Amino acid sequence: MGGFTLDDILATRKPRDSWWTVFAVDPVACRLALLTANHTSITPNGLTGLSMLLGVVSAASFAAGSLAAGAALFYLSFTVDCMDGKIARLKGTGSPFGLWLDYVGDRLRVGACAFGFALGQGGVESLWLAAGIVSLDLFRYVNGPQLLNVREAARNRVRAAGGDPVFVEDVLLANPLADPRDASIVDLQSAFRRRFPWFDRFRLFLGRRRVRTHLMSGIEFHAAIFVIAPLFGVAAMFWTALATGALLAAFEAALVYRTWLAAREADRVVPERVKVLV
Repeated sequence: MGGFTLDDILATRKPRDSWWTVFAVDPVACRLALLTANHTSITPNGLTGLSMLLGVVSAASFAAGSLAAGAALFYLSFTVDCMDGKIARLKGTGSPFGLWLDYVGDRLRVGACAFGFALGQGGVESLWLAAGIVSLDLFRYVNGPQLLNVREAARNRVRAAGGDPVFVEDVLLANPLADPRDASIVDLQSAFRRRFPWFDRFRLFLGRRRVRTHLMSGIEFHAAIFVIAPLFGVAAMFWTALATGALLAAFEAALVYRTWLAAREADRVVPERVKVLV
């Protein structure tokens, strides 16, 4: 049906992604996406729907006490979820509704599997654990857009000073391996870089491997609890959820701290730009 190559599929990957996706999922998802693109007419929304269905079956397996089956199905569900965006970018068939459906599918998979596990194990502690997993997952999705709003408000303050500024974030988005120390661009992360001078080396090291710096994101959180830990039993799921939940909270706190520094940097940059432009 199509003449796509593996290189075509690889070109649709995100410039940077979670390390779990890059190393443990994309090698499988890209090849499945190639077969799907060339031999089926399934749409990205159809793949999202399939991912949601697999997520529900995974939750049912956890509820039945079949932890290994639940883990395998969760991994397969996420793999299919990684395929829909690739197919959409490859064929130009993405849609705004597809973005919403993808978001709902992710939340459905996590919530269903968390409470499916709690149902299978019984006990108040399992319900509290499930509630904690879902709450942390939702918090990061609420926190992320709000931090973006703060960042955009800080950038708008700099823009209002005039001069059509170019921001480091935009340069790095276009080229993750770029050097951010160019004096001609506005770096609202300069205070963060001064406090953590090793960060750029770390970022470049990960960027060469297509890995983003947020090493404990929701994706790793889900994978640790619902893919890896179930292979080692119930106790492993409890302790893994607690440990990775703490790491996820710490990384989110680091993002808040970095955004706060950027907002303060904007307050410092604006008067300087006004003086120069006047």
